[in-house]
Amino acid sequence: MMFINLSNHTSTRWSEAQKEAARQYGEIVDMPFPAVSPHISSEELDELVEEYFNKIQQYSDVVVMVQGEFIFTYRMIVLLKKHGIRVVATQSDRRTIEFVDENKNTRRESEFEFIKFMEY
Repeated sequence: MMFINLSNHTSTRWSEAQKEAARQYGEIVDMPFPAVSPHISSEELDELVEEYFNKIQQYSDVVVMVQGEFIFTYRMIVLLKKHGIRVVATQSDRRTIEFVDENKNTRRESEFEFIKFMEY
């Protein structure tokens, strides 16, 4: 089995807990998420989804984690599930710290702790 990571977050930067959870599905394969222009037409977006779907189909027995631009992600998940391909998302605990910096600007920093993968 293969675990395809279709996101902007390469698995080399994941926590050991997240890597171990992904390996339960199979070998991890990073597939960089496409840059989706906000000016793209619906038809062009469908073509991009189809292009990435074809890349995924080059692998057999896969589970795909899809996380990125919302409309692409939604359309990809629908297409994958229509073809019987399992799709998961990361569930994380988000901790946000808000502070005022030396220039009196309010800043926020978020830290995410991986909890588990959940299937759509």
